[in-house]
Amino acid sequence: MEDKYALIENAVLKSKEKDPLKIVKEVMHADFINIHGPEHHFLDGAAFLVAYYNASKTIDLNNCLAKLKERAIKMPGAMCGYWGVCGSVTSIGSSLAIIHETGPLTDNDFYKDNMEYTSSVINEMSKIGGPRCCKRNSFLSLTKAIDFVEQKYVVKMDKSNIKCEFSSFNKQCIKNRCPFYNKEG
Repeated sequence: MEDKYALIENAVLKSKEKDPLKIVKEVMHADFINIHGPEHHFLDGAAFLVAYYNASKTIDLNNCLAKLKERAIKMPGAMCGYWGVCGSVTSIGSSLAIIHETGPLTDNDFYKDNMEYTSSVINEMSKIGGPRCCKRNSFLSLTKAIDFVEQKYVVKMDKSNIKCEFSSFNKQCIKNRCPFYNKEG
């Protein structure tokens, strides 16, 4: 996984985008990204951190990515089905914790905010149901994160209208139940 993380980091660092959805979607098309897999545990948060940096210039991006890699490598695959929490949500929740330097003993609004973000996304995912789709969950996590940081921290990132380009590669695609399903594609 570490080799894949290095490829992901190199890819996201090239972007000047303020839209994490564009960043993640571009990297998802790379041959080193599977349709599903734990690479999203780093990719999704990395795309978010790069877009956040490009929009705000308020973080040490390389340091944040290094910390995210340390945390993401500890997340097992199939967390959604076996643990009841999506790796994409955890990746972005971890990114928020890194940005705000929160930890388990933190007693401030950032701690509460991180929990608010992750629980709101998990709630949305629970309404959609399964089976898992790393692309759908990535798009949902990032869409919610864009709105969240603008509302909470006045960091304005761009947000593209996502139409999934991966449905034909996903044998378990839920099609019309997915908010990003592209009927034409």
